[in-house]
Amino acid sequence: MTIEHHSDIWLAPDGWPIRRARLPAREALRGSLLFLAGRGDHMEKYAETLHHWADRGWRVDSFDWRGQGGSGRFSSDTLLGHVEDFGCWLDDLEAYCAQWRADHPGPYVIVAHSMGGHLTLRALADRRIAADAVVLIAPMLGIAAAGIPFPLGARIAGLACSLGQAERSLWRSSPPTPRGMAAMRTTLTHSQERFDQEARLRRERPELALYAPSWGWMRAAYRSIALLDRPGYLEGVTTPMLILATKGDRLVSAPAIARKARRMPHAHVHFYGRGVAHE
Repeated sequence: MTIEHHSDIWLAPDGWPIRRARLPAREALRGSLLFLAGRGDHMEKYAETLHHWADRGWRVDSFDWRGQGGSGRFSSDTLLGHVEDFGCWLDDLEAYCAQWRADHPGPYVIVAHSMGGHLTLRALADRRIAADAVVLIAPMLGIAAAGIPFPLGARIAGLACSLGQAERSLWRSSPPTPRGMAAMRTTLTHSQERFDQEARLRRERPELALYAPSWGWMRAAYRSIALLDRPGYLEGVTTPMLILATKGDRLVSAPAIARKARRMPHAHVHFYGRGVAHE
């Protein structure tokens, strides 16, 4: 199942090429749904899900974040996930949502995974976007980082960047070895079928692949997450929200998700058990 014939290029306000997909509803129209993926993801990975929603009456939009997937990359090292600040993604999300709401009928629902969930929450808190309902899936509201405390992780990332490592990858930014692939599957998903599907996409569409994040990305992530802790910041988010997370997540922090969800008056969080991974 593909989305190729539903995709085109949308130009951000600064002219940056953003690859998007727009799927028409195939049943009686229920509303418009915008899906936002995570770091390193691309729309092909979620093609089955996008078609699933379209088959059930949703007019579905999605796009690849600037710097990954089929959107314009940041540097000549196209496998490296680098960014200096999350602000560029918030700018893109604000502009896209404004056009999405102008072009499509409501109600308007946003479903967002991992980094996409983090960016959605920041944009809502900053009043840059609006939706009638939001679903966040394993949102990046904290970084697991093998148990390293958040303040220490932020200092390590900042120190690495101050030593000139901002555009260096956290690990080898190249296709992983078989051993690395096995470790990646354990971290991401318990579904061998889904993992094999993504690996096949990497082989068939290498131009969509993105591997390790940079130290600059890590520093930007810690800085953006820290903003969520400002008093009153999340308390002002009144959008009805369902948060799906797992206690077995090894990428994002489940305790951080629980703490931040309690601060939003209309957020409901459901945790899966430790046998469920990030995806």
